[in-house]
Amino acid sequence: QVQLVESGGGLVQPGGSLRLSCAASGVISSVNAMGWYRQAPGKERELVATISSGGRTNTADSVKGRFTISRDNAKNTVYLQMNSLKPEDTAVYYCNTDPPLYYDGRYYWGQGTQVTVSS
Repeated sequence: QVQLVESGGGLVQPGGSLRLSCAASGVISSVNAMGWYRQAPGKERELVATISSGGRTNTADSVKGRFTISRDNAKNTVYLQMNSLKPEDTAVYYCNTDPPLYYDGRYYWGQGTQVTVSS
């Protein structure tokens, strides 16, 4: 019914770039606002970027000017281009609707993709 599949993470040096992808299916469609979230070890999950169904975007202050969210509605896919990565960007990154999807009595999350920024 609901699938969120994130990919594109990895190990990158400070200053490097990564592009994350998220394929959504099931009840999630192009009418949903989408977001990228991240959770670092020992910290709560935080919202880093959002995109409306019409393409309007917002990014958290901590990543503003470095991260760009986009979407391809035909593919029901959301992207996060991450540039000038810093060690503090290390986290598991998740995509979801904005706000997070609550469906059939529970919240849905994908498996996430690990991003590690280290020299």
